[in-house]
Amino acid sequence: MAIWGDSGARMSAVLEKPGARTHRRRVVGLGVLLGVLGVAVVVSLAVGARALGPGEVWRGLVTEPGTDQRLTEIRLIVRTVRLPRTVLAIVAGIALGVAGALVQGCTRNPIADTGLLGVNSGASFAVVTTIAVFGFTNPFQYVWFAFLGAGLAGVVVFGLASLGRGAGNPLTLALAGQGITVFLAAMTTAVALTNKASLDALRFWNTGSVTGVGFDVIWPVASFVALGLVLALVTLPALNLLNLGDDVARALGVDIALSRTLAIAAITLLAGAATAACGPIAFLGLMVAHVARYLTGPDYRWLVPYAGLLGAAVLLGCDIAGRLAVRPGELDAGVVVALAGAPFFAALVWRGKFRST
Repeated sequence: MAIWGDSGARMSAVLEKPGARTHRRRVVGLGVLLGVLGVAVVVSLAVGARALGPGEVWRGLVTEPGTDQRLTEIRLIVRTVRLPRTVLAIVAGIALGVAGALVQGCTRNPIADTGLLGVNSGASFAVVTTIAVFGFTNPFQYVWFAFLGAGLAGVVVFGLASLGRGAGNPLTLALAGQGITVFLAAMTTAVALTNKASLDALRFWNTGSVTGVGFDVIWPVASFVALGLVLALVTLPALNLLNLGDDVARALGVDIALSRTLAIAAITLLAGAATAACGPIAFLGLMVAHVARYLTGPDYRWLVPYAGLLGAAVLLGCDIAGRLAVRPGELDAGVVVALAGAPFFAALVWRGKFRST
């Protein structure tokens, strides 16, 4: 199983109180990330098949309907098309970034991603099955089934990992997740190949996109993300100790089963909600968790907020890049993230950022 470094070294790194300079650097880093995210929001509202200036974006946001045809078109573009996809990119990016950091900490596996818990495959299977059985084609109709499928997959994986002699072991969790992922992927293919509507929907949904979803879906999804973030914050102190090893954490008074259960619940809520709304977006959680760890060190009290902001900035940036790459057409954000994530993963392996024990 892949883990980070020696337990003693990690213990001192995690538990040592940071100096004033380190604390200041981390706070400044958060401010910089917020600034970058703010710039990305403005750019996201401005660019597309029809470019808009900052003044036009502002008027499109604040102006009420009127008789000016050009202003009405700008208002429609900004409020109906670009604002929802910008908000969804931020919400999903934060969710996937935090979930990626949590799943790596929970499994003590530096190459773990949210797909490890079967969340993506559970959502995909739920989508194609719902369309095949009920004929739903509107995202507002099947997004809730996708969320339910993601949640059930996470519960099943965690339940299987809790059985037998290896109960609660991170390796057991990873193996259970991989088994469920493979099974659900096969079932998804079987259903999709027997139903044309399901296959068409799966092709669209499976690319990972922040377009085509309105605020009627975004706000409920955001509420689940908010609940997942609260659970994540609760688990951070225990997660620091869990990464020292189960024996050390137990000796320091951590309820390992409860802490890991809360972490898995947070991961399922975060990744499930984001995947249900956008489709599976690979590599994002993996990438931003590593970048956040490089910037902050192993302390999850800082690593997780950094990962959330980085996830939002990267997903929004990839969505912007997809709009600019093939204008007047677009590349889905999930495609751009994968194009950036695959080389990142290869570089991670090549540089030997993790080792096996």
